[in-house]
Amino acid sequence: MRNGRPEGSAVLDRTSETAHRVDLGEAERFVELYCAENGGDPPARMREVAREVARTGTYTHTPQELAFGARVAWRNSSRCIGRLYWRSLKVRDRRKVSTAEGVALECVQHLREATGDGKLRPTITVFAPDRPGRRAPRILNEQLIRYAGYRMDDGTIAGDPRNVEITDLAAKLGWSGRNGAFDVLPMIIDPGRGKTLLCNLPGDAVLEVPIRHPHFAWFAELGLRWHAVPAISNMCLEIGGICYPCAPFNGWYMGTEIGARNLADEDRYNQLPVIARRLGLDTSSERTLWRDAALVELNVAVLHSFEEDGVTMTDHHTEARRFMKHLEKEDRAGRVCPADWSWIVPPMSGSLTPVFHRYYDDSALSPAFVHHPQ
Repeated sequence: MRNGRPEGSAVLDRTSETAHRVDLGEAERFVELYCAENGGDPPARMREVAREVARTGTYTHTPQELAFGARVAWRNSSRCIGRLYWRSLKVRDRRKVSTAEGVALECVQHLREATGDGKLRPTITVFAPDRPGRRAPRILNEQLIRYAGYRMDDGTIAGDPRNVEITDLAAKLGWSGRNGAFDVLPMIIDPGRGKTLLCNLPGDAVLEVPIRHPHFAWFAELGLRWHAVPAISNMCLEIGGICYPCAPFNGWYMGTEIGARNLADEDRYNQLPVIARRLGLDTSSERTLWRDAALVELNVAVLHSFEEDGVTMTDHHTEARRFMKHLEKEDRAGRVCPADWSWIVPPMSGSLTPVFHRYYDDSALSPAFVHHPQ
């Protein structure tokens, strides 16, 4: 994408999956939930819904229903620790956008609005839903911003190993990267019908933070960086039986997502051995806990860098306390708060946080963000 405009396209094989007639039972459950929390007449609204489904096989959410459904989907996300502010989610209603080109332009605008001057805002952009007999556009990238992973001739991978397959697909569609460690991938948009679109993100839509350490000047020499906005883009927003397959959404990063996973995991950037050597740690045995020491310094660097650049980020201790506050609020409201322990507990110093020492109900609630087969 140049100056925010799509620059290339190609045909991509896709399945013949199509949306089916809306289940009135799912629609009714959502209408009752909406009216219970916002007021309204469920029988009257369901008569409208039933008439529209009988005529078209689906129905249209009001703007208020869409915004409520998107926010509750975040509230119901069992793997997200940052749900305290679910009511603040900014909902961009772009249901009239049904072309790959339109999706590309709106995704760029989403990133600009969500990023602002570094004070990130939780945002979702909802595009056209699937309809009976017709699939709506889908974004094939896991997130709007991801770094390429290149298969090198010597069998190694340059960049992010997690993204090798999507990088291969981008290359097949005509994209050419620089084999760098942090090359931003283009968006790949499947329009449902017609040619798949390949779109480069303009630089002003991608805020990145160079990683440096408050005490070790050599840390900057590692050349590490990460993008500011974690905008998930390959999940379907399901509300009352309707699937919105293209609904990118973002919050902000918790430091450990970058410092204890993306940059640290052995099957990702695997930076702990590099950092340990620069720190002069004894790596001859696991019993020296060199990985732990290196991990702490990497996470210190991530938090320090985002704070210095004025980019929104939270630490795992603060976010764990916020989640406990969210649990208390949901309990007072008489609602179940689903949570997956393995995702809610931070990947670093988990037992030092209050979310570690308890069990959770991991019920599947609706509305929800769900993965559909690509």
